[in-house]
Amino acid sequence: MNTFELSIVIPCFNEAENISLLIQKLKTIQNKNIEVILVNNGSSDNTANVLSEELSNEKQFLKSISIDHNIGYGHGIMTGIKEALGDVIAWTHADLQTDPTDVINAYSEFTENPDYEKCILKGKRVGRNLFDAFFTFGMSSLSFFLMGIKLSDINAQPKMFHRSFLENIKNAPDDFSLDLFFLYKAKVKGYGIIEYPVHFGRRIHGDAKGGGTLRGKWKLIRRTWNYMTKLKRDLNK
Repeated sequence: MNTFELSIVIPCFNEAENISLLIQKLKTIQNKNIEVILVNNGSSDNTANVLSEELSNEKQFLKSISIDHNIGYGHGIMTGIKEALGDVIAWTHADLQTDPTDVINAYSEFTENPDYEKCILKGKRVGRNLFDAFFTFGMSSLSFFLMGIKLSDINAQPKMFHRSFLENIKNAPDDFSLDLFFLYKAKVKGYGIIEYPVHFGRRIHGDAKGGGTLRGKWKLIRRTWNYMTKLKRDLNK
């Protein structure tokens, strides 16, 4: 069985227009000790066919797996993580709002920490508009109000951790609550949190899947409120 220094999991849900650009960027990595797992997360567009065409000549560095029906963002990521062979595992997004190659630079910073096995790394978005920045601040404030735990820029990418942290994210949620769950577990288990700045831009193609629209933000607030309430109950048991 091959092993890698780093596995990068990228869920792709209806990202057919972005896949080619994404893969072009990923091919600049040129590191035989890194694997990238692209997860076709039950897409209803042409994502599966584009992945098949783009990866037809790839043997090790880039690979894809497919989920027949979309269950959720978290399910797609965790499905990819189950296939990951790296000592360090990361996930990021396929929408190119943050550069997927940021993960490589973040990995260097992460592993320079002598205690990186007891840390997790998360992105910290820069270059955001005032409304989105205020929304992010509100989500962080909500987490502190409900759970007494300070979390910043919960949905920023990438997320990165040593393989041993997998023990802490069993029974992970299937939806967008995965990012919150991941940071919550790191906090309550006493892990250090390293923040890595990433530029955050506009989508080139397609529609935002999470909180990219006003309607999406409202849905994310309601879903996050419910999930934070659940985590608070678990914390008090």
